[in-house]
Order: sequence, then C-alpha cells, then structure tokens
Amino acid sequence: MKQKEFTSRLIHVVGEEGVILNPAEQEFYVNDWLGKAHGRTVAVVRPRNTAEVSAVMRLCHQSQTPVVPQGGNTGMSGGATPDMSGAQVVLSLNRMKRIHEVDPVNNTLTADAGVILAEIQQAARAVDRYFPLSLGAEGSCTIGGNLATNAGGTGVLRYGNTRDLTLGLEVVLPDGRIWNGLRGLRKDNTGYDLKDLFIGSEGSLGIITGVVLKLFAAPAGRVSAWVGAKELTSVVTLLNRLQAACGPRLSAFEMMSESSLALVTRHLDGHFSPLNQAYPYYALIELADTNLNGLQEMLQEALTSAIDDGLIDDCVVAMNEAQSVSMWRLREGISMAQVKAGKAVKHDIALPISSLATFVKEADQIVMNGFPDLPIINFGHIGDGNLHYNVLVPLDISPSLYKETTAELNKRIHDLVTQFNGSISAEHGVGTLRRDELKRYKSSVEMDLMNAIKRAIDPNQIMNPGKLL
Repeated sequence: MKQKEFTSRLIHVVGEEGVILNPAEQEFYVNDWLGKAHGRTVAVVRPRNTAEVSAVMRLCHQSQTPVVPQGGNTGMSGGATPDMSGAQVVLSLNRMKRIHEVDPVNNTLTADAGVILAEIQQAARAVDRYFPLSLGAEGSCTIGGNLATNAGGTGVLRYGNTRDLTLGLEVVLPDGRIWNGLRGLRKDNTGYDLKDLFIGSEGSLGIITGVVLKLFAAPAGRVSAWVGAKELTSVVTLLNRLQAACGPRLSAFEMMSESSLALVTRHLDGHFSPLNQAYPYYALIELADTNLNGLQEMLQEALTSAIDDGLIDDCVVAMNEAQSVSMWRLREGISMAQVKAGKAVKHDIALPISSLATFVKEADQIVMNGFPDLPIINFGHIGDGNLHYNVLVPLDISPSLYKETTAELNKRIHDLVTQFNGSISAEHGVGTLRRDELKRYKSSVEMDLMNAIKRAIDPNQIMNPGKLL
C-alpha cells in the first residue's frame, strides 16, 4: 500500500483532525521529553474511541505497518518514541479522555486510557475516594502509559504498583480485535489473568484503551517526618520498626543520601534541609489514615524511641501541611537538580530490602574505584526496595565519553544488582534504554517465554518494534 493511500485511509477512519502529517506538528510525538530519544513517523494518529483504535489497527495489520502506542509521552526509557525510519505510525491516545464511571460502592473507576493521572485522582476525590498512584509526571502522564509501564511512584509501599491497582482492561490487539475485560471484580478464576500480560508490556502486545481501577477510602490527612541517620542499615531497620508499630498507616518511606539533598538545596531556590545538621542518609516518612486521631503521636512516639535506642540521630515531624509539602519538595526536586548540575547516568533498580545497605556499600566502592571524581546521587522508594542509584557526570562531557562512561557504569552496577537477585528496571520500564541489556540479565528461559508470547499475540511484529524485546 502506497503512503498516500495509507494516510488517506487513516483520515477516513479518524477524520482529518485525528491525523497529523506535518513534521513540524509531529515534533512533540517523535521526541521524548528528556531529549534523548528521537524519531520520525509516517503519521501521528489520534483516535477518539476504541472503535477507531480497532479500525486503525486493522489497517496497520493489513499493511504490516509498525505502530508505536503513546500516552502522555513522559516515559524515562524511550519506549514511546518511533525510530528514525519514518515508516512507523505513532498512535496517540490523548483524545481518549472519558471517565465512564466512578462507583464508590464497588470502589472502582472506569476510564479511557488517555485520561491524565491527575484527573483520575480528582475524580476519585470527588466521591470521597482515593486513587493512590502518584508520581512526578501525574499532571501530564496518562493512565494507559502508567499501565503499559506498570508505574510505581511513592505509594507502592502501601498500595502496590499500577498492576496491583487494576481490576480490568480493554485492549485492542494487533489485528484490530477488541478484548473487553472491563470487569470490576476482585475474584475471577476463569482461566489465565490476561490483563497481566498487557500491564508492563510497553505496548508490545496490544493497545490498552480502557481500564477499571481500584479506589480506596480517602485518608483524612497525613503526617510527615524527616529523619537523619549515619548508616543506611539504620534507615532500613527504622522501616521495619515503623511497619510493626504503624501497620498499614505507613504509606510512604523515601530515602535520600546527603549528596542528593545537597544537590537540591544548592541548585533549587527555596529548598532547605529540615535539620540543622547534615547526615549521610535521610528518610522521608508519611503516615496516612481515615482517622487522624493519634496519628501524629504514633509517629512521634516511634521516632523518639528510635532516637533513644541510637537507631537514628535526629528527626522533625511536620506540624502542618505546609511543612509536609516542603519536605516532599526536597524529595521531588532531585530530578530537576540533577538536570541543572550535570548529566546523570541513571540506574532504576530494585533489590530485596534486606540487601539494600550491603548493595549500596559495594556499589559505592565500585564507583569510587573506577570513577573517583564522579558524585553518587542515591535516593529512592526504599520502602519497596527501589533505588535510583545515579552517577553524575559533568554537563560539558563529550558525547563519546558520556556514552563510554554510561556503558561501563551500567555494566558494573547492573552486574552487581544481578548478584543480589535484583532487577535492572524497577519502575521506568525497558524501552530502548535497557533493551539490549535484558538478554544479559534475563535467563534464556525467560527470554524464550517472552518471545513466544510476543510471536503468539503479534505474529507480524508490528507492535512497538525495537522496544522491550
């Protein structure tokens, strides 16, 4: 099928307003927000509903045209960017923005995949419910993209990843067939759990067009605290203590190293440490509950006990919402501070919580031995074992040296992650960033199984080619 005929048929399916052919207008869709992944496309297609997605996929299946699904284009691993061939179609779901139903009795929300995450959160709040997925890009990322990458964020400790927050899916398959699994059921033993195939598949098996999400009782409020400690082992032990003392009220437990905090306070105006003294490690802790009575006292008592026992060295409990927000701004400011300070070689890794302190000690030694002049920016969602173990290189580093340094650091850090039975991608996905490393760290059996699933569902290999596998 010639390109002119192909684009004409696309326009017939979704209308002229649903197809972008002008290269200048395609810029947002063919470059990732980090400025690292770049591509070209034959067309950006923006369907309005699942029927149009189905028709587009039937056309692409018939013509064997590769398709790159895209949500808010906020990914960290290049998974939503077309290649440079100009032969791939970008299928954007940013016009599929309907919230179909919010059911406060069943505690579910049904929505199109193109709905912005913050709008999902707001729709839950409107009926006095809570959707706990929260991350830095929540004002622009879409729930479909969150599902495609099994996004994590700050609430995983209490509520789990996006996979754990999902009851049902609607998916358009590579040949255009529609699987309607939009069921708000918590028990369904009628065969394979198909939704789990598509969650985290990064658009390589089909296009998620709809979702049924779990909602929760809305917390009455939160209590936050900032803790300083000399050892990471102490921070991990404190996590265990708080889990025992506070149970499910412990909703977040974030860690920052001193170098991470210093980076934020140095490069971002209006950001200050809550403590008067510097410590090698900090923890940002949050309790939340539907009943605020005694919540602050519970946290203060647990932290006072930890100080008395010599486990931590200092702490401050937020006395109001403004102080809590200020603490969270420090944690959330690390990414921007890194951009201002240099180019980060990033490692989004997951480890058993019991191994975190030992891993960090060995990883620090590896970096210091091989790259003694490069600062380590170590922070993360320590409550679920997810570290962002980054190494900062100068802004003026040459492209060739940056590439060489990145490859060597990745190998050394990821080899160590594997020794600890961890994962080289905790919440950002594989995309093109980690695709070639996957074969090194996945067993041949795992790779065979994933490739077999891919061939069975997408025999023409048109779904997001070059990503993940």
